[in-house]
Amino acid sequence: MDVEKQATLAVKSAEDIVRIRREVRSWAVESKFSLVDQTKIVTAASEIARNTLDYGGGGQLALEKVRQGERRGLRLTFSDQGPGIPDIQRALTDGYTSGSGLGLGLSGSKRLCNEFYLESKPGVGTTVTLIRWK
Repeated sequence: MDVEKQATLAVKSAEDIVRIRREVRSWAVESKFSLVDQTKIVTAASEIARNTLDYGGGGQLALEKVRQGERRGLRLTFSDQGPGIPDIQRALTDGYTSGSGLGLGLSGSKRLCNEFYLESKPGVGTTVTLIRWK
């Protein structure tokens, strides 16, 4: 997979989440995503950014415009050094929440993207990678 453009954004505050939403939308428009696909990637980015802040204590987003053969897309990699997720399968179950949310953030984000990868180690942190192809 080739990276055509990249940026790193902090996830340290609610204002950062707003900035991430705006930046992801801008990149999706630049990549000529349909309005529906723009909405899907922005919504997924917002959910995972919120989790990174609320459960991971903050972290960063690596935002990349990628190409694989003829396919073009956006890859978002959120990482934190928080407490980690002890049971990934359970965390990906609709309705499961370790906080006060609806329990749809991870599972909903997975459905909104074409590719979804979650790595987490308790005491080390979590990395969530989302890819939406145009």
